[in-house]
Amino acid sequence: MCKEATSMVLAVCCAVVLAEPPRVKRRKPLTANVGVVSVGLDTYWKQCPGLYDDMLKKANVFEKRVESHDVNVTSFGISDNPEKAASLIPAMKSADLDLLFVDMVTYATSSTFAPFVRELKCPIVLVALQPDSRLDYEHATIYKQLLNDDLCSVPEFTGVAIRYERPVADVVIGKLDGDAKAEEEIRQWCAVAHVLHDLRRARIGLMGHVLEAMYDMQVDPTAVSRTFGCHVALCEPDEIMPFYREPVAADVEAMKKRILDFFDTPDPVSDPWTEKLTAKDLDVAAKAACALEKFIEKRNLDGFAYYYEGEAGSPTRELVTNFIVGNSLLTSAGFPMCGEFDLKNCVAMMIFDRLNIGGSFAEFHPIDFERDTVLVGHDGPHHLNIASKKPVLRSLKKYHGKPGSGAGVEFNIKEGPITMMSLGLKADGSFKFIVAEGESLAGPIPPTGNTNTHGKFPPDVRTFLRNWSMEGPTHHFALGVGHHAAELKKLGRALGIETVVVTEGK
Repeated sequence: MCKEATSMVLAVCCAVVLAEPPRVKRRKPLTANVGVVSVGLDTYWKQCPGLYDDMLKKANVFEKRVESHDVNVTSFGISDNPEKAASLIPAMKSADLDLLFVDMVTYATSSTFAPFVRELKCPIVLVALQPDSRLDYEHATIYKQLLNDDLCSVPEFTGVAIRYERPVADVVIGKLDGDAKAEEEIRQWCAVAHVLHDLRRARIGLMGHVLEAMYDMQVDPTAVSRTFGCHVALCEPDEIMPFYREPVAADVEAMKKRILDFFDTPDPVSDPWTEKLTAKDLDVAAKAACALEKFIEKRNLDGFAYYYEGEAGSPTRELVTNFIVGNSLLTSAGFPMCGEFDLKNCVAMMIFDRLNIGGSFAEFHPIDFERDTVLVGHDGPHHLNIASKKPVLRSLKKYHGKPGSGAGVEFNIKEGPITMMSLGLKADGSFKFIVAEGESLAGPIPPTGNTNTHGKFPPDVRTFLRNWSMEGPTHHFALGVGHHAAELKKLGRALGIETVVVTEGK
């Protein structure tokens, strides 16, 4: 096909969807258990009448700020001597904290902090937010200095934490009011707390086996549980089959309506493997989606990674190769679903979802050297809430490189900033976050029943792809909207995972 004809065909593909995409409602609200403890020195309260009350006022301002970020806040008051610090530990453990903010309201000795480092497993963030932008030097008093001495003991605390082999996760430094940078860092840590909250409580289903040739997919479920806290629940296709074999007719019809309301079903364009969504493929996709939802509920799962083939022509093969539509709807509702048995990427997708930035299953497709972009996408599942337009369903006469046939999801994600992350494995078995920030650009995508987006990354497409590949990622990654390397670096620190941002400083 000539270049002009190819461009025209691809342009047609981009033009078939015009409506604003509907959104899938999150089924579980984002939340986290965040503790706030302030620190001071009880000696000051006797020396400076009224200072303790002023410290309580400062602490209250910070606590209200944290509460505004959709977290459950438990306040532990002011720890101002070693005995008080030790007495708080039982309540802190009982609160099942995902994150502890230590509010440095004034100078405090490190003995008022050390028990937290010694006894708690959650990440600890020191916050030094002084009320005044500077001292009124001409009228300064020790009282006013103590009101603004938030930074004074930070080095003492961080040094002690390192000696305990439990470094603090971060230090936020700024002003108590009107400091956008400090406020953004607090928001990011609350977002990280959302991730930690769900990761360590999650049950992720794992069904089937790795595609035999994909060595990069192999991962130890025990290592996943040790690092992220989630439980890996081993599942069998036969657990889903009863729901598929004996569907509730009303549920299937309702799912068909939901699918047709949510997706466009255009005529095929240029790819002979595609055709307009058939009645059979719609029926199979709806039955598989209903079965998958009932299975997820029965096993109390928060995510699912799978690959299974089944006997050619069998109902099992029909079921396990037609999860894509149901998986995409579930992923968009906050239950990351991951094909090709990629448990690592299921975790990455959950991280992105809990950061509220999407989290589609993606890999690299052909490079567009003329646009200096690379297509990023996959055959599913996808986070439909980050689609730029109403997503498309096409019937695929055969899946790409896998057995089976059925409905495929196709869209490109919203234009603007994007972030992607691969959860890699190092030679010693530890995990590694490989992150990149770029842009999603408008442009034609191939009408192949796969999601694709033109991704542009600094400094140029060749150098970026070389830099990314040299960090040792798996070939899958999670894809989301916005620039979020800062949160991912914070999460890496909280989990003790090396984080490399390959686009940083480019």
